Amino acid sequence: MKETLYFGLRNKKVLGGALVILSLLVLGLVSPLFTDDDPRDFVGPTAQRPSGEYWFGTTMFGQDVFVMFANGLRASFAVGVVAGGIGALVGMAIGFVAGYRGGLVDELLNMLTNVVLVLPVFVVLIVISAYLGINSLLVQSVVIGLFNWPWVARAVRAQTLSLRTRDFVDLARLTGMRPMQIVRREIAPNMSSYLLLVFILSFGGAVLFAATLDFLGLGPANTVSLGWMLNEAVSWSAQTLGMWWWFVPPGAGIAAIVGAAYVMNVGLDEVFNPKLREK
Repeated sequence: MKETLYFGLRNKKVLGGALVILSLLVLGLVSPLFTDDDPRDFVGPTAQRPSGEYWFGTTMFGQDVFVMFANGLRASFAVGVVAGGIGALVGMAIGFVAGYRGGLVDELLNMLTNVVLVLPVFVVLIVISAYLGINSLLVQSVVIGLFNWPWVARAVRAQTLSLRTRDFVDLARLTGMRPMQIVRREIAPNMSSYLLLVFILSFGGAVLFAATLDFLGLGPANTVSLGWMLNEAVSWSAQTLGMWWWFVPPGAGIAAIVGAAYVMNVGLDEVFNPKLREK
């Protein structure tokens, strides 16, 4: 643990990615506490450039872009954590069971994984959003999470197949431990670093999926998110009108969250893998 922490604090990718994510998370959590304005309220002059009073300017309707941006960050992180967590947990459960049990169970779960994996997930999400409707962040998160697990299942299954033949697993079987106990106490702890990387990737993918759906107008209509801000900016021709401050912050926010998550993932891979550590 101390060795991992030592190399983690030395890795610039880990530190840089974590700093960006934590800074945006703090901004999203703290900023709304200092204003009573609803992000959709018309609070000032229309189409104002960024200034000391309106840090990110205002929309053509007089909405404070900074307040919208801060609330949008909270929505993005909420979807990322919930949807990414659901996708990771479902994928881990299926991957562990398939990899450890093998045989017919493995074949059936592997077939289910492959079926979901070859589905055009983005198209399916669009159809679900358009016809069933998504009226809250929780519903959106669950929908995204339920289609975000196949790659996790395949990755965890491959690792489990490798670990189940190790001596410490054979020893656990000899002591009479049940299969799920072996998975929980012996296999999963030996994959903890790998599972953390899986969750980070799942988190980033969920944020990007949610932002895309919101941008297309298929997200919760009563929630301010970064994707919704982009949708509003495009709908009201912000780019044509030269109101760059309306669409640049949410676009940069999405890119920063997803990019930082992937950079941190690469850095953690270097930390956990001795062969990749910087000398």
